Amino acid sequence: MMHRMLSFTAALAVALLCSSANAQFPSKPIRLLVPFPAGGAVDSASRVLAQAMSQALGQQVVVDNRPGADGAIAGGLLTKSAPDGYTLFFASNTAMNAVPAMRKLPPYDPIADFTPVSMIGRIGIYLFVNRDLPVRTLAELVGHARANPGKLNYGTGHATSILATAQLMSLSKTSMMQVPYKGDGPVMTDLLGGRLHLSIASPVPGVSLAREGKVRALATLLPKRSPNLPDVPTMAEAGFPEYSLVAWGGLFGPAGMPRDVVERLSREVNSVLKRPEVIEALARQNFEPEGSTPEEFAAFMKVQVDTWARAVREAGIQPD
Repeated sequence: MMHRMLSFTAALAVALLCSSANAQFPSKPIRLLVPFPAGGAVDSASRVLAQAMSQALGQQVVVDNRPGADGAIAGGLLTKSAPDGYTLFFASNTAMNAVPAMRKLPPYDPIADFTPVSMIGRIGIYLFVNRDLPVRTLAELVGHARANPGKLNYGTGHATSILATAQLMSLSKTSMMQVPYKGDGPVMTDLLGGRLHLSIASPVPGVSLAREGKVRALATLLPKRSPNLPDVPTMAEAGFPEYSLVAWGGLFGPAGMPRDVVERLSREVNSVLKRPEVIEALARQNFEPEGSTPEEFAAFMKVQVDTWARAVREAGIQPD
């Protein structure tokens, strides 16, 4: 009896200590892992969020860029971190959907190894073409590709770009040649220079180049048109309503995070995403804010994992 009482007392003490620690969360700076190098849409959006969250939480949120392996380096680092809320992951669909779907031995389980905190928003991925290509719509691009099988090339800077283009080719019954790059920056450089015909890429710097008429945007993967390029149709409007891939960003922690810490972080994320200055700053990065509860984000993740896995199968991509 005495042994059981001592065990109970010890367990209660630990629980009270944890509860007290969580109630004071955060009591030190938070590290925000970002899976891309500085300067891109996700990195820029993460810095907007980090600044706003620092103000809301009363502790500095420090961006830690860990690029490489399509986000798997940052994702893998998070899974090895303590589940206390002091290491978080600003993830995108590349790390959480494309990587698990396109590898025979994924480095982590996107559902079991993470704690969803909140959706952050949609990323304005676009289909860009070289301005000298004789097409002005997606339908014209498909017709041109069919008339010139295997003669058009497309640049890919990450797994999302690879799979997004593969799904388009599968749906349109076209064949084009892939040219792989390490990131969207060099992709846009070669698209601008005429060495590439097209690319499905992130908006930085593609949107600015499209506004200047230096490249042409034919469609967006966003679910609705963006005010940044209001004349550019969605994939559905451009003739492919069955196109299923979307680009998004969200906040995760390691598996096993305390519930009260998750709820605190989620509340603050959703609060800052409603601030006009945050909305405006994210819009400049072609990032459309969209918060959620942890439960809503978990449900969204399950759907996306299945959607991307199915897209890999239907596009005939062999996981490597």
